[in-house]
Amino acid sequence: MHFIEVEHLNKSFTVRKKREKGHFLREKTVIHALQDVSFSIDKGELVGYIGPNGAGKSTSVKILSGILTPDSGCANVGGFTPWKDRKNHVQHIGVVFGQRMQLWWDVPILDSYQLLRDIYKVERNAFEKRLEELADALDLTSLLHTPLRLMSLGQRMRAELCGSLLHSPKLLFLDEPTIGLDAVSKLKLREFLQKENKEKGTTILLTTHDMEDIAALCSRVMVLGHGKKLYDGHLPELLARYDTQRTINVRYDADPDFSALPDSCSLQKDGDNYIITYAPETIPTAEMLALLQKAGSMQEMTAQSQNIDHLIARMYKEMDL
Repeated sequence: MHFIEVEHLNKSFTVRKKREKGHFLREKTVIHALQDVSFSIDKGELVGYIGPNGAGKSTSVKILSGILTPDSGCANVGGFTPWKDRKNHVQHIGVVFGQRMQLWWDVPILDSYQLLRDIYKVERNAFEKRLEELADALDLTSLLHTPLRLMSLGQRMRAELCGSLLHSPKLLFLDEPTIGLDAVSKLKLREFLQKENKEKGTTILLTTHDMEDIAALCSRVMVLGHGKKLYDGHLPELLARYDTQRTINVRYDADPDFSALPDSCSLQKDGDNYIITYAPETIPTAEMLALLQKAGSMQEMTAQSQNIDHLIARMYKEMDL
């Protein structure tokens, strides 16, 4: 049996539009946040859950964490129906929602952690051992007596993650966990999540717009759009569908002769560099390199795939998201 089983979830919201001039009542519109969504996740998987704003990602997470009740469909998470067995269910999950903090703003984070220990009924010795482990891994040891309000954004996010993991949950929901973080903080957080997933076997569902996070952490991704599941599989296979162009930057000793390049190529000049964009399906890379070598004596050449964010943007556009 899978650790998470979701079958035919549906969830709609009724939204009142702004009242128009001359109308007594405001019009209502129904938003279908989830439409017949089904998937399963095994214990210990780290899955990316992606899609544009309004796709239904947060609604899914809120249903699976027991905050919302679906209109129809069923879900089983670790043996519990989240919205029916919420009190028991929340003992086994951790949730980090972007910059929405569960820790108390004006007190030292250690005080917040001790309160969470009481809430989750964690035995004192186990709590102290787990806190020491997490504080060391997340570089929080020197900050335990610091109020949350005096921390940087990166420190607050690490502190929040620590609080969500103190009771050693089997499942961790992460919603935009690296939003606003600098590069160093992002790398540290990714490294920690990989370690927690591999060493503790924690199942992690990651929703984010940061595709670098997805690429670094998740081998499997699910794409949601207009409340429907559009893709479920490996990230490289998904990107390969839209990774249809390559870019080569070349610098020559003298003016090159590009007359042999096919018309399907795009050629631009940036200072002393020439930027050639081409489709490998139209002209193989080996053939393109041979043509560029014949064009003149090269000083330097670099080849690169498309930026992952551009690929995802193209995917959303083609999926009409």
